[in-house]
Amino acid sequence: MVERVVVTPEALALIDELKAQYGELMFHQSGGCCDNSAANCYLPTDLTIGPYDVLLGHVGSVPFYISKSQYEYWKHTQLILDVIEGSGGTFSLEGNTGKAFHTRSRLFTDEEWAAIEPQVLRDLA
Repeated sequence: MVERVVVTPEALALIDELKAQYGELMFHQSGGCCDNSAANCYLPTDLTIGPYDVLLGHVGSVPFYISKSQYEYWKHTQLILDVIEGSGGTFSLEGNTGKAFHTRSRLFTDEEWAAIEPQVLRDLA
């Protein structure tokens, strides 16, 4: 199975730290503006997920969503959730840790795309 979102060990460690502090979490890949096009970590009660959001997968057992409109642009890429030092200036829960979640990406290979294209089409329908 081709994963549409994966997590680095550094990001996984920060997720575990936040889960210990806050409990249940969720991610939403931001579309920009004041939250810097970052993957934001929220409590499930902090953001309403609706019919125009796509569940890409789970990182460290935490659901990871993206808006359909943004996913249309990024559908050919695997998102890689990573961590950088410093403040990301976002609304994300890690804001006071001195670290920030950072989304990297890579293009799917032709073989990977062929494997996930049916799911992508269903998600964007």
